[in-house]
Amino acid sequence: QVQLVNSGGGLVQSGGSLRLSCAASGLILDYNIGWFRQAPGKEREGVSCIIASDGSTYYADSVKGRFTVFRDNAKNTVYLQMNSLKPEDTAVYSCATDCESAAYTDRWYNYWAQGTQVTVSS
Repeated sequence: QVQLVNSGGGLVQSGGSLRLSCAASGLILDYNIGWFRQAPGKEREGVSCIIASDGSTYYADSVKGRFTVFRDNAKNTVYLQMNSLKPEDTAVYSCATDCESAAYTDRWYNYWAQGTQVTVSS
């Protein structure tokens, strides 16, 4: 079993940056970790995915070039670095295990963190 905890959300102006954390009990290296977001009135969408076996990363088209996902094995944490933030990035962001791509699909994601609010003002 694994438990995931999100942190790092907050309020930032357009063009600013935030770094979100996904900390695990258990070895986070053993899992593919996806980042997802959901804005009020919108469907949940995939943001990124990092693959456990080889470290490959995938990004939604809407965040390519602005967001970076990376893993710190010593801290047992996966981070999402978000730069050049836009108001349309405003959402609750959550990490979860078992992604295979950047997309949010019908697959089963076994473990979810609680989510953290990101608000980007103009």
